Amino acid sequence: MNFPAAKEFILDYLRKKLPKNLYFHGIHHTIGVYMDAQEIALHEGIDGHPLQILLTAALFHDSGFTEIYQGHEEKSVEIALQYLPGFGYSSEDIEQIAELILATRIPQNPKNFLSMILCDADLYYLGGEEFYPIGNTLFREYRDLGIVQDEKTWNEIQLNFLQSHAYFTPSAQKKRSATKERYLLEIQEKVSRHAA
Repeated sequence: MNFPAAKEFILDYLRKKLPKNLYFHGIHHTIGVYMDAQEIALHEGIDGHPLQILLTAALFHDSGFTEIYQGHEEKSVEIALQYLPGFGYSSEDIEQIAELILATRIPQNPKNFLSMILCDADLYYLGGEEFYPIGNTLFREYRDLGIVQDEKTWNEIQLNFLQSHAYFTPSAQKKRSATKERYLLEIQEKVSRHAA
């Protein structure tokens, strides 16, 4: 299993093929999720082969955006199935990676501890200092794609999302839940002001 070569390949693939109007789901998001997955895994004592499986899934999890927006996770699995055997990944490895990628579908549905880490890494920003700047890139992406029309609707979507979201791993809960709760209250306040 040649993880460094697979990493180099997929980052190059994303650089060349991701649409330019993915202000949130661009290559910077994939790199961020990769780094956050690494950080959470370190705190949770994951290393060796399982860590490489996790990080491969992080790198491939949004590759489907190169071809499709809705249902991109299934397309990401297809891309992993197509290319990972060429880097020496076994069918068992790829099956695990596919399971991790599919766990990131909203609402998130992790089936094991590695998928819990990937799900937390994918939405780590919700409880981080970068919540507003990163959130603004998603608002811009949604507006460009016609998913939302205005800030009022966007804040309502954010509020519903924050209310239904919870981190799965102990380290993410410890590190990010309190800050996320603060943002939830701030967005709630904005939504209430709009409604008044």
